[in-house]
Amino acid sequence: MKKLKEIIMAILVIAAVSILFYFVYQNVTTKTHRELAKRIAQLSPKGGPPETIDGLRKAIALYEDQIERNVREGAQTGVYWKILAIRLADKKMHNDALNAFERAIYFNTEDPTIYYLTGVSAASAAKSLVGFSAGEQKEKDRLFKLSENSYLRAMELDITYTRPMYGIAILYIFELDRPQDAIPYLERYLKISPSDISTMFVLARAYYSTENYTDAVELYDKIISRTKDKKIKEEAQNNKDIVQGLIYE
Repeated sequence: MKKLKEIIMAILVIAAVSILFYFVYQNVTTKTHRELAKRIAQLSPKGGPPETIDGLRKAIALYEDQIERNVREGAQTGVYWKILAIRLADKKMHNDALNAFERAIYFNTEDPTIYYLTGVSAASAAKSLVGFSAGEQKEKDRLFKLSENSYLRAMELDITYTRPMYGIAILYIFELDRPQDAIPYLERYLKISPSDISTMFVLARAYYSTENYTDAVELYDKIISRTKDKKIKEEAQNNKDIVQGLIYE
């Protein structure tokens, strides 16, 4: 009899805990739905009357599973497009890659990597236009602009992301003949990664192109003092000699 009472008491305790858990869960869920409903109402142009909140909360609760499923599927689809775009870009299929990057951005508008890679593919696609048709120059200009905007957006999303700094500098110096616009990005890059020899060479080129010869010479001296690679030392020394010759002309 005593054992039976213990079993009954255990069952009652479990039932009580279950009921308590249910009400706590319901309270938390209801609170979450209510907060989301308030958020939606606040975001609407004219806010929302108080009675709208309950209606929104009920609708959110009713379709919550479907909403979560759609969110998960959207995230997975975005990853798929990003992977596809990268694979296409790796194979130098940059026009197709751009279409895939556009879809990837649609599903993830704040991924700086996607914008950086879009900038790379757009510049590559622009350079492939060599004059087969009369309207190519307009398309080339559009693609270079897309590349520039993509690099800028990547840096806006992550101010320490050095790859788009380098990418936009290359675009400005070698494609758009705007070396003066490249200098701030390269200088910022070297503040983050002060030992990057490749970036030093590009910045020295930008200084040279803007007739800032003294800064170019100083940068070549820095390269020579920091690298142990014989070929790099020779290249930097040769460039330095050329620039110094211009100073004393």
